Amino acid sequence: MKTLLFAIIAVVLVQLSAVAQTNAPEAAPAVYVNTAIIPVPRTDRTTNRQALVLQRAKDNPGDYDIEFIGDSITEGWEGAGKAVWQEFYGKRKCINMGVGGDRTQHVLWRIDNGQLDGIRAKIAIVMIGTNNSNTNRAGIEDNSTADILAGVTAIVNQIRTRQPDTKIILLGIFPRGATFSPQRGKILEVNQALARLDDATNIFFMDIGSKFIENDGSISRSMMRDYLHPGEAGYRIWAEATEPKIKELLGEK
Repeated sequence: MKTLLFAIIAVVLVQLSAVAQTNAPEAAPAVYVNTAIIPVPRTDRTTNRQALVLQRAKDNPGDYDIEFIGDSITEGWEGAGKAVWQEFYGKRKCINMGVGGDRTQHVLWRIDNGQLDGIRAKIAIVMIGTNNSNTNRAGIEDNSTADILAGVTAIVNQIRTRQPDTKIILLGIFPRGATFSPQRGKILEVNQALARLDDATNIFFMDIGSKFIENDGSISRSMMRDYLHPGEAGYRIWAEATEPKIKELLGEK
């Protein structure tokens, strides 16, 4: 009799447990956050450069022919591209707002914290997003193609809002890596979508990436010493490719 009673109790407990599990509230689905559009400051060793370009804008307000906005590739105009900069931009009033390692969210933070305040540029040359395209050793992407597109678009919208008279030359993200790779493909997908921002009036998209690669798709060390950052030859390609549009927008002969 006791054995039967224990068996009945066991069955009832199993049923109650099943009911409890069935009626338990479902866990809320994880909410995806696109970090590429949420402004954040740099907190690593690059904070000095971040502070420098912000102070540069604060100390030198006024009218400019060109403002350059981007990451280490833009910052490199003060390094490997210095001679080319002097040749093409030395007689123009230009300001470099490139910060090595910056992602779109860092540029958005700089804009929120005064990067464009007091600056009236005729042209903004923008190239950003390559650092958002990274994948860590665990295979986790920093940002998806859609994330990067949204991040770059947010920057363009901020410039249009804060500097409505500024014409934007939006450059496609440069190719990177010694040869073909998933990351290169990801960058190309972003560039295809960024081309849709070109309105032929205020925003002009230019993808000059093909000029940096060899016929077999590789990138030479003479072009990019680390397959990411251009050498002097790369900066000359950049300057020569954008010069006709710059002259047009500045009204130069």
